[in-house]
Amino acid sequence: MNEQQNSNNPLHGIKLQDILESLVKHFGFKELAKRIEIRCFLFDPSINSCLKFLRKTPWARTKVEELYISVFVNSK
Repeated sequence: MNEQQNSNNPLHGIKLQDILESLVKHFGFKELAKRIEIRCFLFDPSINSCLKFLRKTPWARTKVEELYISVFVNSK
């Protein structure tokens, strides 16, 4: 990616862990599971287990990133 593309990316410089921690703090795992149907949010959820799943599953990561953008970036 070049400099122009990075400046247009609202997630540039934000780690997946920071995204997940912000969403969990804001919604909690139970509400996250209602908004995004991912088993790791429902059954014995933890930041580490969710990160492992999201790093291996692009569609799930995209949904989490989209929720983060809609809640924290577009609301500014």
